[in-house]
Amino acid sequence: QLQLVESGGGLVQPGGSLRLSCAVSGFTLENYAIGWFRKAPGKEREGVSCISSNGGSRSYADSVKGRFTISRDHAKNTVYLQMNSLKPEDTAMYYCAAERFRLCVAWRTGMNIWGKGTLVTVSS
Repeated sequence: QLQLVESGGGLVQPGGSLRLSCAVSGFTLENYAIGWFRKAPGKEREGVSCISSNGGSRSYADSVKGRFTISRDHAKNTVYLQMNSLKPEDTAMYYCAAERFRLCVAWRTGMNIWGKGTLVTVSS
């Protein structure tokens, strides 16, 4: 039963911060690259960030670079996405996903296991 469960979404004001969590079960986290994606109404799914299996490399979409930080804690079987300086255009359903390949190479299209998402709303 391979499973990823997102949490930490909510309503925040522009300029605020949130930390999203992706808890994994049924597989060994350190054997997988983990990505964060988002989907807003009327827009295509966007790859937000990816972290390699050992945490040695990280990738970010240009739209979030400098504001978001991805990290992983293997002791807690959890990957995090720290989101700072949030903007209304960051509003979306956020999903985490995993692939057996350990490097974030074709990560935007290569994910095999998906969570059900957590909603982030940025509004005043």
